[in-house]
Amino acid sequence: MSDQVMAVTDQTFDSEVLNAGKPAVVDFWAVWCGPCKMIAPHVEALAREFAGRAVVAKLDVDSNRQTAMRFGIQSIPTLLFFKNGALADRIVGAVSYQKIADTLKALL
Repeated sequence: MSDQVMAVTDQTFDSEVLNAGKPAVVDFWAVWCGPCKMIAPHVEALAREFAGRAVVAKLDVDSNRQTAMRFGIQSIPTLLFFKNGALADRIVGAVSYQKIADTLKALL
């Protein structure tokens, strides 16, 4: 994980994502998940492109089950998009960088 992609946990999710004061995207993933590995470079690139304008974070669902359950994560990878502390959009599965970037741009 790069310096620009924030690792969040059950304990830090609200402060780092919901109360960030800017749009956020969180990649719900797991180490064993093949499609998660496929989109990992997209998440890294997103963090570089949107540095300072949005929060780009990852949450390991195996270590942070409470937050995954809170948002009804049933399949990974799932990307959740937040604006003003509220869930604004969701993408499930391995998708293109452009689809992820366009979804985040719509929240800026």
